[in-house]
Amino acid sequence: MFKIFLKRPVVVIALSLMFLFMGILAMKTLPISQFPDIAPPRVAISISFPGSSADVLVKLVPDYLRTRCQWRARHE
Repeated sequence: MFKIFLKRPVVVIALSLMFLFMGILAMKTLPISQFPDIAPPRVAISISFPGSSADVLVKLVPDYLRTRCQWRARHE
């Protein structure tokens, strides 16, 4: 069976192009309604920092969270 492909490489190229064309055609003709909507993940964070003002929270917390999230993403 595989000897045909070894003796005739043009057949392999033609079959590969045919499969590629059929895949592209299938992607174009499939209705989008079959696929679910994908929502990006959301994170809700609640912070309690007794004795600090809103200015302190605005300055310190976003930087801390950003560094922790980046560290977590690198180590997974």
